Amino acid sequence: MPRRGDLQKILVLGSGPIVIGQAAEFDYSGAQACKVLLEEGYEVVLVNSNPATIMTDTEFATATYVEPLLPGPVTQIIERERPDALLPTLGGQTALNLAKTLHEDGTLVRCEVELIGATYDAICRAEDRELFDATMQAAGLRTARNLIATSYAEAHGALAAFGLPLIVRPAFTLGGRGGGIARSQAEFESIVAGGLAASPIGQVLIDESVLGWGEFELEVMRDAADNVVIVCSIENIDPMGVHTGDSVTVAPQQTLTDPQFQKLRDQAIAVIRAVGVETGGSNVQFAVNPATDEIVVIEMNPRVSRSSALASKATGFPIAKIAARLAVGYRLDEIPNDITRRTPASFEPAIDYVVVKLPRFAFEKFPGVDARLSTHMKSVGEVMAIGRTFGQAFAKAMRSRELDEVPDTRSALPERLAQPSADRYDVMLEAFRRGHEVEEIHAITHIDPWFLRRLRELALDPEAPFRGLERTYRAVDTCAAEFEAETPYYYSAWERPGARSEVRRGSRPSVMILGSGPNRIGQGIEFDYCCVHAAMTVRASGRDAVMVNCNPETVSTDYDTSDRLYFEPLTHEDVLAVIELERPEGVIVQFGGQTPLKLAAGLQAAGVTLLGTS
Repeated sequence: MPRRGDLQKILVLGSGPIVIGQAAEFDYSGAQACKVLLEEGYEVVLVNSNPATIMTDTEFATATYVEPLLPGPVTQIIERERPDALLPTLGGQTALNLAKTLHEDGTLVRCEVELIGATYDAICRAEDRELFDATMQAAGLRTARNLIATSYAEAHGALAAFGLPLIVRPAFTLGGRGGGIARSQAEFESIVAGGLAASPIGQVLIDESVLGWGEFELEVMRDAADNVVIVCSIENIDPMGVHTGDSVTVAPQQTLTDPQFQKLRDQAIAVIRAVGVETGGSNVQFAVNPATDEIVVIEMNPRVSRSSALASKATGFPIAKIAARLAVGYRLDEIPNDITRRTPASFEPAIDYVVVKLPRFAFEKFPGVDARLSTHMKSVGEVMAIGRTFGQAFAKAMRSRELDEVPDTRSALPERLAQPSADRYDVMLEAFRRGHEVEEIHAITHIDPWFLRRLRELALDPEAPFRGLERTYRAVDTCAAEFEAETPYYYSAWERPGARSEVRRGSRPSVMILGSGPNRIGQGIEFDYCCVHAAMTVRASGRDAVMVNCNPETVSTDYDTSDRLYFEPLTHEDVLAVIELERPEGVIVQFGGQTPLKLAAGLQAAGVTLLGTS
């Protein structure tokens, strides 16, 4: 069906300031959506309070309001602008909660504004823990045994019903804020009190423990004709008990059998239909019992999420861009794939590589804080690496973290692995080097033995994934090389000698821009803003802009921001390899913060021309 002609002006809500659980990925998503809506001929009214974002540049909207994302200011903007529709699914939990409030206080009805992307009922069914549980039961899907509570007296019943440990999940909160794992009655009382206070509707879900089960995520998209595609599967290497934002993840999933994966696919499709997300994307999370194959639905985000940005960069499938087009009436089979330009968005991505995401923590900035990981997200950023094997991708991801301090592994006893922590994988690798076996580490961590065997191999022989192989560059094409990629989005791979590089360089001279790497305290989204504008300026000068970065949350790692994108660690060795391939006129290091500045001296000593600050 064609785009909706009954809509002229669309209000888009951003995500506001960067907070844990809601970071640069929503600038990436929002910028994509605004760009698409303008291309489709709509007037776009944007509200976002974060001036460090690309999406608040004037060219991304017809009218931009840098105002608080609160009911009062946004109501005034609605009364002034009179939009026909509100798109709340690209601004994280902030935008979703605000849209719900504007519906409940009558603003949207009074001003005749339609919610698109996700209806009010769909938002409630997904975010209200009690409604979600009832919706899953009605659809024949299993959730963990649970109790809904709006007071401590109600919550106390879970202790008698399920025993400890218990998992507390507040409704309508971001990054698991206010939740946690209660292993004692004192912890239970504290977490329930915090969860009830954190939830905007004063509600918590108390789950029986599924700690140690495997955790999987599926990114799902649905159009108004009920066409559904699974964009990407993501496996959390850390089992249930660690927030997905703090877990090491891999795409596509590695350990499920095909029948198990098909069950997850079927259930994810059933979830998005039952909740009622008719035009857009959702992230559905499952727990799988490794002993019995039992599956329970954990939760669903009826919006573009942090995992959606990761899935987009992992597959090359632009979830936010397609979600925006679905929201204004297009079907999946009517939306072209930008990367192949020959297939529609109804073709599910196929990938012939492995993607690993590692979280980036900042506990070194706050000595004495609790660095243990739980269901409440604590990481401030993340890195993504692509390789032909899990070992290649994991090694690249470890190099990409840019740690300010080397993790202390001197006392790397298995007991340190019992409680997940920021340095868990450094400790685990050291434990393997000291002779501890896979079975012992599995019994402590419940991490799948498949991953532990790969990590043990990497610990005992770090060169194994690369020995006898040569570095070459492959394209991210969404189709496992079935069709030729038209957009230049590359990663380094180690192949047999003589393997052909897939990089296609044009005839124009090029300038390379080094990105800022993972977000952390003191180096955030503002540096990505600078890198994106540098790329725009280089392209406007008649040169090819070549971007090198490893942060999946950012606009700079969107495949159409630069002429060629290399998803690589920002280390001397990795950057120099790209420079030797590209032979740019020069390299710009001054816009990515301290990360590229630390590389400047080494690059200059290697004979690289530095443009601007040297």
